[in-house]
Amino acid sequence: MIQKLLRTDDSKVTIIIRLMVGAVFLSEGVQKFIYPAMRGAGRFEGMGFPQPDFFANFVGAFEVVCGIFILLGFLTRFSALMTIIIMTVAIVVTKIPIAMGESFGPFILRDLKTYGFWSMAHEIRTDFAMWLGSLFLIIKGGGKWSIDRNIKFGV
Repeated sequence: MIQKLLRTDDSKVTIIIRLMVGAVFLSEGVQKFIYPAMRGAGRFEGMGFPQPDFFANFVGAFEVVCGIFILLGFLTRFSALMTIIIMTVAIVVTKIPIAMGESFGPFILRDLKTYGFWSMAHEIRTDFAMWLGSLFLIIKGGGKWSIDRNIKFGV
């Protein structure tokens, strides 16, 4: 099971996707702690999350850890799965309301000049890129220059 999780190929270019996905998640996670009112608990409260302090810190910690792991190519598939979950929740909570033009469940619609599909398509661009980058890493693994590639179990 662990061998399947760590299995990867000899791809030298996978590191480009790892650098993109890992750096973005690491940066966004750190910012939740550096700028809590704007990126952390304050933002989560503005979106309608119950217990915004807990959820902002929880997500921020996961983003930092998964970002570092992806950058190193350590437990790449598992870390990418966690980032896909984070991005899926972000899309549902923040982008679906924009597409609908109204709040969605407990999640509050941001004040934008326009709503609907094209407004949502504009706002989702980074989330979608991170979602696809994470999916790529789940499929391919860490690539040639990863810790996963160098971990050997058994004989």
